[in-house]
Amino acid sequence: MWISSELEGDDGVDDIVELARAGRVPVQYVARRKLEAEARTDAPQGVLAHAAELPGVEFESLLNRRTGVPFYVAIDGVTDPGNLGAIVRSCDGAGVEAVILPRHRAVHVTPTVAKSSAGAIEHVPLSLVGGLPTALARLKEAKVWVVGLDDAADRSLFDLGDLAADAICLVLGAEGAGLSRLTRQRCDLVVSIPMLGRLSSLNVSAAAALATYEISRHRRTPSK
Repeated sequence: MWISSELEGDDGVDDIVELARAGRVPVQYVARRKLEAEARTDAPQGVLAHAAELPGVEFESLLNRRTGVPFYVAIDGVTDPGNLGAIVRSCDGAGVEAVILPRHRAVHVTPTVAKSSAGAIEHVPLSLVGGLPTALARLKEAKVWVVGLDDAADRSLFDLGDLAADAICLVLGAEGAGLSRLTRQRCDLVVSIPMLGRLSSLNVSAAAALATYEISRHRRTPSK
């Protein structure tokens, strides 16, 4: 871990240093210019950690290891790292088992994704697939409902009912473009979030938060 030398002795940083040393993580104080040259995020705050690459999860292994009633989220071409990080953070909170990402034409884990996820990328497995439509077809073979979210759909997200408590994969479209044609064709059904104001849709990360928690609400075991 690198810490800007001007922060040595800072009360806020002392907690980080203590945790790092308790975990036997080497700490080095360096010039801020050196730290900022190494950092790959905007406005680094004087602390930088070098970490091993996150291991991905093979798609078939994901299907084979399923326990209980799966809840997945698939992302069709989201390119903004801030959006991806926020989506993964919502997925962690809503109990999503894994996030499925296309290998091409989409953002993957970057420092900005890690920062905007607030650490959720360490807890939510990510699975890269060669082609999302093919992966969705495989999910359907595995008896998982594939539900697309698109503002042009006639059916409401809030009408999913018992289907939300079954094995399900929620598919989110790209910023602006929404679901691609092939991805949409692979969905069992497509739903929208009712918009009562003058705007036609939500940002994809806001839509993800609302939709994952709506599905999670149906999946909660009633208290006895």
